[in-house]
Amino acid sequence: MRVAIDTGGTFTDCLFVRGGRIEILKIPSNPENPAKSIATALEKVFAGASIRESASLDLLCGTTVGTNALLERRGGRVALVTTAGFEDVLEIGRQARPRLYDLFVERPAPLVPRERRFGMRERVGADGKILAKPGEAEFARILRRVRASSADSVAVCFLFSFLRPAHERALARRLRAAGYSVCVSHEILPEYREFERTSTTVVNAYLMPVMSRYLGEIEDYAAKAVARGSAIRGKRQAARVRAMQSSGGILSARAAAREPVLDQRAHGADRTHHRLGIPCDRGVRAGPAARTHRRGGGPVLRARLRSS
Repeated sequence: MRVAIDTGGTFTDCLFVRGGRIEILKIPSNPENPAKSIATALEKVFAGASIRESASLDLLCGTTVGTNALLERRGGRVALVTTAGFEDVLEIGRQARPRLYDLFVERPAPLVPRERRFGMRERVGADGKILAKPGEAEFARILRRVRASSADSVAVCFLFSFLRPAHERALARRLRAAGYSVCVSHEILPEYREFERTSTTVVNAYLMPVMSRYLGEIEDYAAKAVARGSAIRGKRQAARVRAMQSSGGILSARAAAREPVLDQRAHGADRTHHRLGIPCDRGVRAGPAARTHRRGGGPVLRARLRSS
């Protein structure tokens, strides 16, 4: 059975194919546990399905949960590790402001406060050459500070890492070994411009705990729904769960949980940027999607999470 579904703060909307017909289902959402709404919708969909239809599931999920978590500041507790001296790039941003001539404008607080932004003594030059290589003592110092911050996830963004990511990889390896979820800028957005790369990596780390939990629960619910149908039919089949991207494409639930910044939709971009304090002309970018588009000769696609 093919099902497309998304859950927001008020309603959960579902479109599915049953008996060769397209049907629509709308039920109240469960803001405390959005995945529960998905489970309820699947139960209703499968209740009227044939034995053959209930033995398989191709589920496509929207990502309003991630958008809402970003807008409502309900993401994970993030620590940011940058090249020493660049800890405040996230807060400084760029010249663009919501109101250019307002001397009293108040900027939203950054997603990572100053006390959870750590500078690592390392440096790669603009030509990709290593100017300062961190030793084991420096890695151990950063690990201690991250541990003391009680972070859920860690964003790592070093200067010119898109040219030579060796230091990001070395730190990420140690952080993951310590049990942390880690986002590194050379994987999320390997492009120049420190603010854009840092903010995109931070947003990804901020949403990762929310989206990984949400999509993981949906995969469990989907597997159970198919298992019941497979048991009746006597033929075991797996459920496939995927997520929508801002580009209009789709990707696996696991990939979406790992890089949720690629899932977020571009609508409401101006309001989103304003709330997050991201300049409207320099948005959070949709990493690989942007790079693919650019290689094709077109303009860079930005998932402008200009906070909605």
